[in-house]
Amino acid sequence: MKYRVIVKHDEDNVFVVTVPSLPGCISQGKTREEALKNIKDAIDGYLASLKKHNEPIPPAIDEEVVEVYA
Repeated sequence: MKYRVIVKHDEDNVFVVTVPSLPGCISQGKTREEALKNIKDAIDGYLASLKKHNEPIPPAIDEEVVEVYA
């Protein structure tokens, strides 16, 4: 499954990652790579909790990123 994540580099020099389609699913790391690894663990835990409580699983995404030069 794929979920969109937002990575922000904050004022404390930490990478913070959120998952818009999974409210409250957030993680961080000292590097971008560490933050992305950590958010995968957070997503796994989030989805496991939804399953445990018989809550619906938000659908995965199917999207592309298009780069344009202005």
